[in-house]
Amino acid sequence: MRDAFAKEMTNLASKMNNLVLLSGDIGNRMFDEFKKTAPNQFVNCGIAEANMMSMASGLALSGMRPVVYTITPFTTTRCLEQIKVGAAYHEAPVVIIGTGSGLSYSELGPTHHSLEDMAILRSIPGLRVLAPADKNELIAQLREAVKFNGPTYIRIGKKGEPNLHTNLNNLGICQGNLLREGDQYLLLGVGPILSEAIEASKILEEQGISLGVASLGGIKPIDDNFLKSMLKKKFKAWISLEEHGIIGGLGTALLEWMSEISLDKRIRIKRIGVPDKFIHELGNQIYTRKKLGLDSTGIINTIKSL
Repeated sequence: MRDAFAKEMTNLASKMNNLVLLSGDIGNRMFDEFKKTAPNQFVNCGIAEANMMSMASGLALSGMRPVVYTITPFTTTRCLEQIKVGAAYHEAPVVIIGTGSGLSYSELGPTHHSLEDMAILRSIPGLRVLAPADKNELIAQLREAVKFNGPTYIRIGKKGEPNLHTNLNNLGICQGNLLREGDQYLLLGVGPILSEAIEASKILEEQGISLGVASLGGIKPIDDNFLKSMLKKKFKAWISLEEHGIIGGLGTALLEWMSEISLDKRIRIKRIGVPDKFIHELGNQIYTRKKLGLDSTGIINTIKSL
């Protein structure tokens, strides 16, 4: 996803002379083409993320369209005050990219895990919180975000994530999309972790269990119309899936939505996410997903328990 981001930013910079990319001292070779295309629109801010976020807000309030890029924990919780006071309070058009989100840097430990970013940032007024499932969804959201008159946070994976969307006509911000049809259970997810759900759905189908899989693309705003259309179908239960802590993320947002809608129908929601604890036993992303029950096997076991 990060390579797709770099390529699309280069494309956008060739058309927008007010677009500026701020990097927290990472991805420098990845942005070589960007710097060739728009040499005056790239700033390496060094390992000074809070300062970088304040710079972005100042640039945005001066007519520029800044995009901030670095590893997720360092572009979110490390500079939370600057996001809140500089960007969100002023409704500044800052796009914040968190790369290597969730457990992408699993082997580096809790300092590099981002399992609370969506929960924290969704509480900030006016800040949109997005989590594309693949590069196609990311590109669509990025194109909208750089033109939006307000702040946007987009958490992305690292590299090598598969393309999950086959229909590219309905992608963008606040757009729910079915990735795989099913009629017994519905899994609603965000981010690249949905590849595990697709695999689980295929295995369950062979066992006579039908699981639909959908990408919501983010948790704020949430696609009200899409969710209401899913309520009209006769699913036994909904399951939320996120590579994020179980508290405050997608599952919580769905429960809040369900509690406040005026429709008569209600449906059970089962949440799949990272337990409310720090992860001390380290391994790569595949290992840790399996350990936490976030892989296809864990999803299958959850569905069967319902």
